[in-house]
Amino acid sequence: MSEAPDPEVVELATKIFDLARQGRTEALVAYVDAGVPANLTNDRGDSLVMLAAYHGHADAVRALLARGAEANRVNDRGQTPLAGAVFKGETEVVRALLEGGADPSAGTPSAVDTARMFDRKDVLELFGVH
Repeated sequence: MSEAPDPEVVELATKIFDLARQGRTEALVAYVDAGVPANLTNDRGDSLVMLAAYHGHADAVRALLARGAEANRVNDRGQTPLAGAVFKGETEVVRALLEGGADPSAGTPSAVDTARMFDRKDVLELFGVH
């Protein structure tokens, strides 16, 4: 028998995920600095980095990575933040993730595969792939 989640905890987690989506870096990192796990994930396995990356917030991505978030953490569908950033055309986020150690070949589809699918030659060059 599993216990139902505390509604206040769920509300707080929802707020933190929203901060990542909105790119509210200062407020987001205040929670992480206060003890919220940098690798916190939602019910779909999307990490804070994934949400910030997918919504184009390079500063939030950098701040989370600097606090120990994993650049290559996959969600429940096997997707990485880097592939999400490539899909959304967020080149500055791609750069931030690469600086943070993201692997372009990780995930399904990988960021390399995603860049090829969308003919993102500029991103393939960043990956060192031609």
